[in-house]
Order: sequence, then C-alpha cells, then structure tokens
Amino acid sequence: MKPFELVNASSLSSALGALGQAKGAVAKAGGVDLLDLMKEGISAPPRLINLRTIAGLDKIAAASGEQGAVLGPLATLAQLAESKALAGVPAYAALAEAAAAAATPQIRNMATLAGNLCQRPRCWYFRDADYHCLRKGGNKCFAHSGDNAFHAIFENDKCAVVHPSAAAVALSALGAKLELQRAGKDGKVATRELAMADFFVAPSKDVQRENVLAAGELISAVKLPAPQAGQRSAYIKQKQKQSFDWPLGEVAVSLTVTAGKIAAASVVLGSVAPIPWRAKKAEAALVGKAADEALIKAAAEAALAGADPLDDNGYKVPLVKALVRRALTQALVSK
Repeated sequence: MKPFELVNASSLSSALGALGQAKGAVAKAGGVDLLDLMKEGISAPPRLINLRTIAGLDKIAAASGEQGAVLGPLATLAQLAESKALAGVPAYAALAEAAAAAATPQIRNMATLAGNLCQRPRCWYFRDADYHCLRKGGNKCFAHSGDNAFHAIFENDKCAVVHPSAAAVALSALGAKLELQRAGKDGKVATRELAMADFFVAPSKDVQRENVLAAGELISAVKLPAPQAGQRSAYIKQKQKQSFDWPLGEVAVSLTVTAGKIAAASVVLGSVAPIPWRAKKAEAALVGKAADEALIKAAAEAALAGADPLDDNGYKVPLVKALVRRALTQALVSK
C-alpha cells in the first residue's frame, strides 16, 4: 500500500472541498471495499477524506405524508436492516431485507449505504494485479475464457463482471433517487438528483466505470418515493454458503396491488449483470393481472428471457427463476 494523506472532514462541505483540492482524492466511510482495493494495488489515492467524522450523515428519516423516506449516505447496513422506518413499511421491506442479508454482522456494522452502492466489482481477474483486464485498461476480459462460474449472464459480451451491491438491487426496484453533491467553482455546493437506474454505467457505455460520479462528487442522500396504497416489496438471494458468501443470484421486487390485480410492478435481478438488471418483460407479464401460481411462473420465465450464460454459469438461469418466484410470492403474501 502506498503512502497517503488522511483528512478527517468536519462537514460535508469541507469534505467536498478536500476532494476537489487533490487530484485522485477519494472519500472513505466504512472503507470496506476501498481498503481492499488499496491492498490489492488496484487503487492508490494520494488523499483519503474520512467521512465518519461528519455528524448526522447516518440519519434515516421516515416517510411522512407525500414525503418518502430519506436515507443518509453513512447509514450502515445494520442500521438499514433494523430501521422500523424501512422494515416496518411493506413498500420498503426489500431494502431492509437486502441490508440484513449482506455480508456478515461485523461488516454490516461498518459498511455504509453509499459505500455499498459505489463498490467496485469483485471479479477475481479484476482484483488480481497479474491480470490487466478491460476494466483496468487492458484489452481482454479474462472471464470469457476463464473461470466464470460467478459471472454475468446478461450484458456480458464485453465485460462479464456482476454488480456487487445488494442495496442497489433493492433501491432500483423501489424507484429510489440519489442526491449527488460536489464543490462548485464558486465555492458553493452544486447539487444534482438522478434516478437510481441512471447512476450505474454498463460496460457498453464505459468498461472502466461502474457509476456516473464525477471527480470530487459524493452521494449526499438516498431518497425513496412515498409508499403507495397496496404497495409491498421483497428481496431474496441465494449464496453458495448462506452465512457470508457473495450471492449467486438475487432478486428484489416491488408490487402495487389494487382491487385484486397488480397495478404496478418492478422486478430487478442482481449478480447477473454488470449493473442491477431490470426485468422489464417480467414486469409487463405481471401488470394488470390477478396474481396466481401460473402468473408468477410466467413472470419468472420472462425475467430470464435473453440470458446468455458463459461456459460455467448456466446454473444461474434456473436458480434466478426460482428466486423470482419466491420473491414475488413473498411480496404478495406480505401485509
């Protein structure tokens, strides 16, 4: 690990200023992924800005009236999992379930929401300094002809990594928005807001990036839409070892049921593509229909339509179909 300067920020504005003053500076909250990257020689920032020293960035504001829930970027996965503002609201249950199922209790108490969203891929070729892959500026995705059992079955023609964030899968299904801030040239803080789906970058657009964060920019809040009448959600994943492994597949769904029919549906798959993968064909199969076993099965089939497995990960197709069925059933029976 190369030497670096550590800056303990006292406020969000001072953190943004410190980020903008040093080229290549990086912000750290829990630091779970960043420190791994530094030890692996993938990242060598000259300056780290510690956000943990900023008070109030871990708050979770419950939905009220037409105002949805607002999540602080430093809220830990453990806080999200235990928050009554999330777990106690059927519309938000998927996020609490995703946070509760991530990693281990020790990591959930360290890892933050923003850090989870901004993780870099866990592909073993990307993480190995001996492989100069496409994502590191090389000219080859080694997973295509190598060990690809845990890799993508969608959007995998250029780079076959899978997105590592469980929170991203749930938040995408819930239609969340991100508030991003950076220090402007006039010294004032510049703010922009975008949908969760617009935050992530597919390899076909830029193989060396996972998100649209600009240099010196931070996630300052995550905003959930206000719950709708009849809305409920669910998240489920399957791991090789359920205790702590990275998922083989995961699914988050959000359904709004009105007069016995599904009025709105969102189905998002995780660990199957370099970005959270929205299953639009499954959503179309669900909307306007009364839920029954046949409909759930048809939606699961539609969710995996177009999958293109590599040599060793074809098992993900039936596995994720089963997860879609289970997630839909779980959401439909929740109250």
